[in-house]
Amino acid sequence: MSDRMTTPWGEVELARFPEDPRDRLRAWDASDAYLLRHLAAENVPLTGEVVVLGDRWGALVTALAEHRPTQITDSFLGQEASRANLARAGVEPGAVQLLTTQDEPPERIDVLLVRVPKSLALLEDQLLRLAPAVHPGTVVIGTGMVKEIHTSTLQLFERILGPTRTSLARQKARLIFCAPDPALRRPANPWPYRYDLPAGVGAISGRPVVNHAGVFCADRLDIGTRFLLQHLPGPGPARVVDLGCGNGVVGTAVALADPAAEVLFVDESFQAVAAAEATYKANGVPGHAEFRVGDGLTGVAPDSVDLVLNNPPFHSHQATTDATARRMFTGARRALRAGGELWVIGNRHLGYHITLKRVFGNCELVASDAKFVLLKAVRKA
Repeated sequence: MSDRMTTPWGEVELARFPEDPRDRLRAWDASDAYLLRHLAAENVPLTGEVVVLGDRWGALVTALAEHRPTQITDSFLGQEASRANLARAGVEPGAVQLLTTQDEPPERIDVLLVRVPKSLALLEDQLLRLAPAVHPGTVVIGTGMVKEIHTSTLQLFERILGPTRTSLARQKARLIFCAPDPALRRPANPWPYRYDLPAGVGAISGRPVVNHAGVFCADRLDIGTRFLLQHLPGPGPARVVDLGCGNGVVGTAVALADPAAEVLFVDESFQAVAAAEATYKANGVPGHAEFRVGDGLTGVAPDSVDLVLNNPPFHSHQATTDATARRMFTGARRALRAGGELWVIGNRHLGYHITLKRVFGNCELVASDAKFVLLKAVRKA
């Protein structure tokens, strides 16, 4: 679904990616609009190197395209949405530079606009990465919905960049103003973070995991993944996909248990795929692996996969939605060979069995406890 956002620079038509007419979620919110209104009303000079961090669907860089900003994002889907929204607005290719959180940032930043992410760790990591490029004259303004901006958010700006204050709330959105202090002694960047897994989780027990900032449950093994690791299918399938791989612990466990397996790690987060590759390498697995940032199994050849393992997310930023899970299940069915299996771990209340039966025509309960169900769907011929 596309919709229009009115900005001081005119109207822009925006859509999320991939575009889905059933999706009622907008590609912008009140915090994007608040920031843009402030920039125009206060005549903030948008000169020099303008960097937009965490622009979720490209609303900010599309509105500000004439100032040739640089976008930095962790989201493949967000980057693709930005690319499509810029093209829709008639912005010439290359006018906006699209970088990922894993790319080298600009050496000097004159204006830093921050759309506050859901992950405080990701904000910490990115502010620390960008801080060397910030100078005393840099304009630093953050934006987010009131429920996304906490005392800890403001403390991060204070600790890494300099004195910070907030605006009044408008339409449940708030701005953050930070004055860079060149004399500030910044802390060392704690990311990526590494720890050893506990016992009782199969072939990967006691082995190292590497997490980049922003990856789900970056400082510990989440209980859903633990449950999946305890019930993984035995060796056999030749090509396995860790779909929505996060830090790659599931795919690495498969490779450790069966070095003959070919494992494809896929996630839409650049941070996650980097973490998965680091985890795999830290464990010295002798098998073959591929690491891909993308929209689920889009781009994977049909009928080419034997097993897909999936712990689907059920949030898109602050919104609860099953759209991602539905796309993952549909993509898995297309990629699987006849007789291939999709294994899904999820909270009981999410009702994935209904969607799986709709997509595959079948669904079997593999294991369950008080909170989780592990489900299996088979691609029929």
